[in-house]
Amino acid sequence: MRPSIRRSMAAATMAAAVMTALAVTPGSASAGADPETTGQVKVEIPGHEHVESGQHGHHEAGSGYTWVPSARKALTTAPLSAAETRADSDVTKVVDNGPTADRLDVVVIGDGYTAAELDRFHVDAKEKWAEVTAVEPYTTYQNLFNVWTVDAVSNDSGVSGDPGRDVVKDTALGSYFWCDGIERLLCIDEQKVDSYVAKAPEADLVIVLSNSTKYGGAGYNTPSKKLGYEGISTASARNDRSGQVAIHETGHSLGKLADEYFYPGYPGYEQYTGAEPAESNISTLSADAIGVQRTKWYRWLGETSPDGGTVGAHQGGGYYVAGLNRPTDASIMRVLGKPFNLPGREAMIAGFYRHASVATALTPTDRTLRQRDTARVEVPRLAGEQQQLDVQWYLDGKPLTAQAGRTAVPVAALHLDSRDLRSHSLTVIVTDRTDAVRDPAIAATIQDQQSWTVRH
Repeated sequence: MRPSIRRSMAAATMAAAVMTALAVTPGSASAGADPETTGQVKVEIPGHEHVESGQHGHHEAGSGYTWVPSARKALTTAPLSAAETRADSDVTKVVDNGPTADRLDVVVIGDGYTAAELDRFHVDAKEKWAEVTAVEPYTTYQNLFNVWTVDAVSNDSGVSGDPGRDVVKDTALGSYFWCDGIERLLCIDEQKVDSYVAKAPEADLVIVLSNSTKYGGAGYNTPSKKLGYEGISTASARNDRSGQVAIHETGHSLGKLADEYFYPGYPGYEQYTGAEPAESNISTLSADAIGVQRTKWYRWLGETSPDGGTVGAHQGGGYYVAGLNRPTDASIMRVLGKPFNLPGREAMIAGFYRHASVATALTPTDRTLRQRDTARVEVPRLAGEQQQLDVQWYLDGKPLTAQAGRTAVPVAALHLDSRDLRSHSLTVIVTDRTDAVRDPAIAATIQDQQSWTVRH
């Protein structure tokens, strides 16, 4: 957990804000207040829309964390008409790649869209998802995702704080810029969001799109105890850089990655002196020590990374100028518009497989299959990859080499002896042998299997 940190145009103002925010040190237990008892929730602040001085030409991905109210003070809202009520809460599966139990289900909800603007919301949702899947490893693994939209009808078009701080809109989810006094911080009422998320059959990740072109977003990266999703990313629907903020936030929620940016010149963040962080993409160790100790991203040392440069140990990360190192200079965990680096990409793939399965049984597994039956499994295709998922079949643990690669195996093809009255086990194991994963612990999680009992 990290405390609130805000960038400011004036260094003196920033220093004062940081000193006020640092009532606890980064990572201390008191930084993890429970929103159920405090009414506050931790959110990540997006970086500035424009490059600020001292950032070496980078659009920093974030500006630290702050604590904000989980729910907004109730506003006087006008009731929806009968027609608006009928349109409200409609659920549409806009990307269908299989059953919810075997896919990572993304729920997209719009705010500040009137009933007459719902078609616009559906277009915005598809365009924003296309922006997400243009970034690896989402591109390769896009067929592991389902995407749902839930229509939220607002009385007013647009959201509070747009274009000015004094603008107040009556919207379904209570979205508002100037959250905690930060113009680009786009917050929501979590209780209202959850009321719409619950309408979808499943939610592993939530994206809230505000009907706006204004730059902004927020990362609510604490998993939902109630609904089970990993986090909420907010973004302006029609602002290109806001989409990059949302992708960065999924690095936290799905990849469990730390921020790789840092704060030069800010008191308290010159030197990290704490313990080795748990996150996979920051370390107190040098590249040599990482290699010798065979820890963190040692398997990627020396490799050329998609975000540019070579994987090593670059000084600065986790908000600290020194004392913490990051794998590469400028991945999306530091700079908007950049791809994930190699260790980050591996962590994201691990996150995908926490929710998605690559072996869906199309033939029920709870009954015995006989000679006329066929064991069928659905295996998603990887997009743009020459190497597809590896499919292997086994009978009582022995490989059936003639059936390798198939998604359907007739029991008759097993050539069971008609005199054999025993039951046998037919198993299919689907394995992702991607070069993007080198950690054996992660590799062990990116495979699935299904088994059937078969008899002659």
